[in-house]
Amino acid sequence: MSDLHGDVTVDELRLADELTGADAAPPASADVAEYALWLGDDALILSQQLAGWIAHAPELEEDVALGNIALDLLGHARSLLHYSGTADGRSEDDLAYFRGEPDFRSAWLMEQPNGDFAQTIARQLVAATFMFELHTALQDSTDPTLAAVAAKAVKEVDYHRDHAIQWTLRLAGGTEESRARMIRAIGDIWPYGDELFRDEALIERLPGIAVRPSTLRPGFDAVIAAVFAEAELEVPQGFVSSGGGRRGIHSPHLGFILAEMQVLARQHPGATW
Repeated sequence: MSDLHGDVTVDELRLADELTGADAAPPASADVAEYALWLGDDALILSQQLAGWIAHAPELEEDVALGNIALDLLGHARSLLHYSGTADGRSEDDLAYFRGEPDFRSAWLMEQPNGDFAQTIARQLVAATFMFELHTALQDSTDPTLAAVAAKAVKEVDYHRDHAIQWTLRLAGGTEESRARMIRAIGDIWPYGDELFRDEALIERLPGIAVRPSTLRPGFDAVIAAVFAEAELEVPQGFVSSGGGRRGIHSPHLGFILAEMQVLARQHPGATW
């Protein structure tokens, strides 16, 4: 049987080697490490959420597409958590599997349930459009590691954004049922997008390094306006979530996400295979 399947080995490439000059780069400062946690936790939690669609998506092609998007985001998370951990000697696994809810910095949007397929697409539309604007701007960071991560990530989130846009148009322009679900999903997800654009105090301490979230809003709004115009959708008005994820205040959903994500590592700490 082994001859039929060939030699299967684990990819042993160290994460530091995936980033040019990572070994030579100085460790992250405390503030840069905290900022990398913001971005890394967003990518990690959203990746975990999307992985839940594998074998459950409405068509086989979407099993593959959402799985690939989840893997892209996991790669972004690894790079960012690895860099964050250089500030105090923790590994990306330490940060992913052995922190509790208050130590995570993910935005509430990423923590929202998958719901039906329309809700996942609405979440993806907001998240991927934001991430594209973010990584486009972050390429100009004076921090070489963050700039390198962004240069790789922006190419991938460009696809993630296009995937979400195409499905938004498809669902909004499909059957009466699919349109109703898309409208409902946007209404459910939209209140959580505002948190992404808030300028927390940390940003003031990282001029030239971090991207000021509020500066990303015009580009985000322009893309969303064009998509909604084509889909004949309206931007929801009214309730806006208070958020608080950047300060360790989370939605009720994060605990369940972490319980599933961390259970194996916590039951068998230090295990390798």
